[in-house]
Amino acid sequence: MKFLTKVSLILLVTFSLQSVKAQTADEEKEKLSLNSGTIDNQFEYVIQKSGRYQEYKVVKRTWLYALKAHTIDTLKAFHKDLADTRAVVAKQEEEIASLKSSLSNTESTLTATNEEKDNISLFGIQMSKASYKVLMWSIAAGLSALLLFFIYKFKGSNSATREAKHKLDELETEFEDHRRTALEREQKVRRQLQDELNKQKS
Repeated sequence: MKFLTKVSLILLVTFSLQSVKAQTADEEKEKLSLNSGTIDNQFEYVIQKSGRYQEYKVVKRTWLYALKAHTIDTLKAFHKDLADTRAVVAKQEEEIASLKSSLSNTESTLTATNEEKDNISLFGIQMSKASYKVLMWSIAAGLSALLLFFIYKFKGSNSATREAKHKLDELETEFEDHRRTALEREQKVRRQLQDELNKQKS
């Protein structure tokens, strides 16, 4: 009993699959047409609808002309699409070349701008900001050192000048004292001389 059930089940599945395949084949045949579908479907339509003469297929000439016309139209459409695609590709290549050139110019401008931003022109010489800062600080340090040196020298000279002035004042005072003393001595000698002259006259 079980065996018969299994066999009947297998036969039922097999017949179902065959009917499905037959329906699929019928649907495919129905889809085939000489005036629509792909070139492959149109060729398949001509092959299937052609009559047989022994091992040869007999094809209507009108079908062949129609198939030829459809094939030529399809090839023309493909050629047109190919030409359009090539034109688009050529235009895009030109645009890409133009964009690359523009990008190259932009990069050059950006590089020059960055160099100008990072560099400073001093007496016509381009130098980096770091070098410029080092140079400026070096100049400032040198000028500060020179200022300190001149202040030191000025103080030394000022001190020497004051000392020389003080010595000059002392010398002038001493000279004045000496002159006064010499004048007094001279006056004293004159008086004595006058006294002697007066004594001699009397």
